[in-house]
Amino acid sequence: MKLIFLIGDAAVGKMTVGQELMKITDLRLFHNHMTIEAVIEIFGYYDWKTISRMREIIFEEFAASDNYGLIFTYMWAFDQKSNWDYVEQVTNIFKRNGTEIYYVELFASQEIRLLRNVTENRLKHKLSKRDVEASNQRLINDDKEYRCVSNDGEIGFDNYIKIDNSNVSAEAVAKMIKEYFDL
Repeated sequence: MKLIFLIGDAAVGKMTVGQELMKITDLRLFHNHMTIEAVIEIFGYYDWKTISRMREIIFEEFAASDNYGLIFTYMWAFDQKSNWDYVEQVTNIFKRNGTEIYYVELFASQEIRLLRNVTENRLKHKLSKRDVEASNQRLINDDKEYRCVSNDGEIGFDNYIKIDNSNVSAEAVAKMIKEYFDL
């Protein structure tokens, strides 16, 4: 089995690249908003504890399945130890089952991400982003509060690639990932 962590800042294109990668591989996509949106819809607010528990169950069951692999999208704040711990926790769930782990970091400027923040595909799959003004402000505020682009040499994993997808289509990025990791 394979686990692809598709990481990057808000609106960098993680879900869209994941959708394209799913089309050209046997990988399944679990984008982070699949649990975020469900919890917001049910609870009426964002609740990390519930989101985390839901994801853990999905990860455990998927890791024990006969599926080829999973793409998981995650906005990793590299300056937050809790985010490093979470990635390690998810990685360990899969490693217990002998899974090969891959890390793909996408990055693009805030200007490009603000344009992507209002795409039809994003708004279709992420209800909480439909208040565009609030979503844009959250993106800007998160950029000020968190560092979601790794520093050179910070990521020491064997199976890691960092891609500037500013001016590259999601389809082309998915092909790069597939070829780079021989998926």
